[in-house]
Amino acid sequence: MAALIAENLRFLSLFFKSKDVMIFNGLVALGTVGSEELFSVVAFNCPCSPARNYIYGLAAIGVPALVLFLICVIWNNHTWNLVAECHKRGTKNFSAAATFLLFGSIMGRAAVAPVTWSVISLLRGEAYICALSEFVRPSSLDKFPAEHGAEVLARFPCKDVPANLTKFRDEVTRRLRYESQLFGWLLIGIVAVLVFLTKCLKHCCSPLSYRQEAYWAQYRSNEVFRRTAEVHSRILAAKNVKHFFGFVALDKEEKELVQEFPVEGVQPSPQWNAITGVYIYRENKGFPLYSRLHKWAKGVEGNGPSPEGHEMLFLAS
Repeated sequence: MAALIAENLRFLSLFFKSKDVMIFNGLVALGTVGSEELFSVVAFNCPCSPARNYIYGLAAIGVPALVLFLICVIWNNHTWNLVAECHKRGTKNFSAAATFLLFGSIMGRAAVAPVTWSVISLLRGEAYICALSEFVRPSSLDKFPAEHGAEVLARFPCKDVPANLTKFRDEVTRRLRYESQLFGWLLIGIVAVLVFLTKCLKHCCSPLSYRQEAYWAQYRSNEVFRRTAEVHSRILAAKNVKHFFGFVALDKEEKELVQEFPVEGVQPSPQWNAITGVYIYRENKGFPLYSRLHKWAKGVEGNGPSPEGHEMLFLAS
């Protein structure tokens, strides 16, 4: 039983590694849906006042979407690799196509959460109804009392209207909810088509075969740089603490790590700079270089296109 459980866990681990981008985007979308539902229940409260409804309704859709977009940009490793690249080496080594590819990757991933928020907001309809209720033309409502105007229409989302206007409130709400949901479904369709076309374009323009691209994805997941860096820093910190105090308090697992992996020093800054920054797939003398670390380990110099090391315009997912 234990072996079966271990095998299943190993399978799940490999699956998640191979589908890391898809899984991440799915989790972002689910988290955004939950946040939007919580916001609608707890925070959304239409002012039901002319001129304020429109601003509040658009802000309820647009401001959280903007915040989510910025958060996703901050969380994207490509963003900070680009910052490091510009700081250390500038952008002279990137062609226009490579720059477009890089920004497209950053913007595409960052758009998952705000698009999800906007879609859910439109499908629910509350913010749209709040924003546009006062702009419904009274003449479009059959037998709507002439003495009432935008001020009464702005109160429709709050259901705070005279009894004789209840049927008009229901009609306006139904009409605006229909429009809101229609825009939501159209947005879903447009995004789905764009994602499909982008995936097709990516694979059509890829210099790699399907199997080599799969190998590159496996290499990226198996480079274990972060995990190794964490262990290295922990061991180095333990040695420095021991040098200061004469001893260091370690648990059993940490003691085993210190004994198994002797750390003599730290890597110099030029080495860190060499493996830091944006990496677009390159080859040297026909041999692939799958990462900056791989390139550094092979002793390949330079970063720009050259007869022996040329940029292939393909960014890691």
